[in-house]
Amino acid sequence: MTGRRGKKTGDPAGSSHVKSSVVDATAARKDAFVRYVEPEITVMLRVAQTLTGSWADAEDLVQDTMIRAYRAIDRFDGAHPRAWLLTILRRAHLNAHRRQRPDLLSEPSTLHQHRPAFGARSAPSAEESVTDLVPDEALQRAVNTLDPRFRTVLLLVDVDQLTYAEVAEVLGIPTGTVMSRLSRARQRVRARLRDTDVSRRTR
Repeated sequence: MTGRRGKKTGDPAGSSHVKSSVVDATAARKDAFVRYVEPEITVMLRVAQTLTGSWADAEDLVQDTMIRAYRAIDRFDGAHPRAWLLTILRRAHLNAHRRQRPDLLSEPSTLHQHRPAFGARSAPSAEESVTDLVPDEALQRAVNTLDPRFRTVLLLVDVDQLTYAEVAEVLGIPTGTVMSRLSRARQRVRARLRDTDVSRRTR
């Protein structure tokens, strides 16, 4: 089909090029998601559970984070994916207007039962790594007596294995504050454990 000046209209070749570009962009986005997001799902679940105190809320928060990350993945430069994702998670958590009520991982053995979104695969060693970090009963009681501000930092560093910078990003506080709270939290837990040990010996 030609127009008044004899030029072809409809441009089927151009349409095919556009479709091909869209397909390529979608494939690139999925590849980036698999490369940068999926390896951090287990960490995000642990951090989300520490922040919300609930596996159900943690799953919702991570789902929200992953959706936001997928939408923004084409603007991510590939540097420091965990920090990037924790920033998204923190903003999603704040937007949800949920109280921060961190607690110990009460059921770490259920971690492998939670299937991540987008068909992501769970890391086979995640359960073992979390189980190894779960405190015993006495330590758990000592940690539970901490002020939430200190308990959250302690759990994010010592249980979730985040760096000081990553904890600062998650909580939106300076790195120095993270270090200070962690030091005080550890001191109070040690003091609590000493008191418990003394009490046990004097019975």
